[in-house]
Amino acid sequence: MSVNLFKSTATVGGLTLISRVLGLVRDIVIARAFGAGAGADAFFIAFKIPNFLRRLFAEGAFAQAFVPVLAEYQAEGNRERIGHLINNVAGVLGSILLLITIAGVVAAPLLVTIFAPGFLHDASKFELTVRMLRITFPYLLMISMAALAAAVLNSYGRFSVPAVTPVFLNLIMIAATLWLAPVMDEPVTALAWGVFIAGLVQLSFQFVFVRGLGLRLRPSLRGGAAGVRRIGRLMLPGILGSSVAQINLLIDTLVASFLVTGSVSWLYYSDRLMEFPLGVFGIALATVILPSLSRHHAEASPDEFFGTIEWALRMVLLVSVPACVALIVLAEPILTTLFEYGEFAVRDVHMAAISLMAYAAGLPAFVLVKVLAPGFFARQDMRTPVRIGVIAMVANIAMNIAFVVPMVRYGLPAPHAGLAAATSLSAFLNAALLFHRLRRAGFHPGRGWCRFGLRVLFACGVMAVVLRVLSADVSVWQETAWTHRALRLSACIAVGAIAYGIALLLAGWRWRAQR
Repeated sequence: MSVNLFKSTATVGGLTLISRVLGLVRDIVIARAFGAGAGADAFFIAFKIPNFLRRLFAEGAFAQAFVPVLAEYQAEGNRERIGHLINNVAGVLGSILLLITIAGVVAAPLLVTIFAPGFLHDASKFELTVRMLRITFPYLLMISMAALAAAVLNSYGRFSVPAVTPVFLNLIMIAATLWLAPVMDEPVTALAWGVFIAGLVQLSFQFVFVRGLGLRLRPSLRGGAAGVRRIGRLMLPGILGSSVAQINLLIDTLVASFLVTGSVSWLYYSDRLMEFPLGVFGIALATVILPSLSRHHAEASPDEFFGTIEWALRMVLLVSVPACVALIVLAEPILTTLFEYGEFAVRDVHMAAISLMAYAAGLPAFVLVKVLAPGFFARQDMRTPVRIGVIAMVANIAMNIAFVVPMVRYGLPAPHAGLAAATSLSAFLNAALLFHRLRRAGFHPGRGWCRFGLRVLFACGVMAVVLRVLSADVSVWQETAWTHRALRLSACIAVGAIAYGIALLLAGWRWRAQR
């Protein structure tokens, strides 16, 4: 079982890695062209709003509600019923999202006021954000329908197509920055048009492969169908519970809009780098285990169900903890190598590095939430993650106030990093409460966890020392060309990974114990 899960996770992670690398190239191009100024701040808000709603409706609550129900239909083996379910869901979801999209375009000024009230003090920045939001908001409809196609493909074990689809967004936005922006009256609006075009391409690409499964795609408005009603009931509480991390990040953005210009962009770039390992490994792992957990639940196999969760938790510690340490140690070298060109200055690197370290400290918790939550979703229990998610979100808001207000009042540097620290701490609270509830539901971890954890910590300590020696002072990086920076960073990552692996083996860890 774990071998197949590992292969699927490796496939999704490998393809996601390609997408994330292109995403970094995209961010490098954008940073070089627009820096961390008012135009960049405006675009990141205009992109974040529909992206946030997409993660609520598509990757969040919808996927967690749809996949378990689809798994039950697949267990029955009736392809006609499966086709009806997909078509009914496509029709109802598409209609609802169309109405939301129209409302979002009309109410763009209100949405910007809600999500970035600090922009009201700068009329030109506010108006620019509104204009770009009206271009980017339809992305919500297109990418959410693409997520429906992705959920179907994942349920049939076709993980590759959904994993590679984000590549189109990155390629199109790079092209928009390089070739469309120079001919636009307001160059930064080219990024908004890039998002719109990418949504169309991603939707068309995935639906071609869904049709390849032999399923007839004829969206229907039969919202009263039993399967659609069940998915709807599961989605409503799951909208909040499955997207707490995104809500917390949006709260960070809202508060950051009141801070100095550049705060939104610093948080964006640091979050993007933290999302790199989270997407390559955490989201890939969660994507793979949800269909597996749903099948085990439908087949009433509790041993297989909890065995899958335990395997996933071990993989989380094995990968996310060293990634966390590496991001903290290499924060400034990474940002210098990737972004310190053109309009992105030395100060921007330093400020983004502080928030990156704060986000990175919470990386294991972010991944744990991604892995633990499917343990509830697969059993169609949305209420528990919701209650826990609300607790974590309230804690995040309280910590935002507790950290940022004193920093601003007493003129302390980098108050935006307080937002990142609060998000990380609330993620640990979320993960701890989810784990506690799984224990109460019958999950009993096997033996050897303490020994395994100590081995990982020892190996991470060795890796941290090696990385610190190799990375040297950031001024050394700033004095060299980008090619030298890239080669040095690649060497640091490679040697650090080798040191981590050797230290694990010397501590007594063996791969066969994870299979």
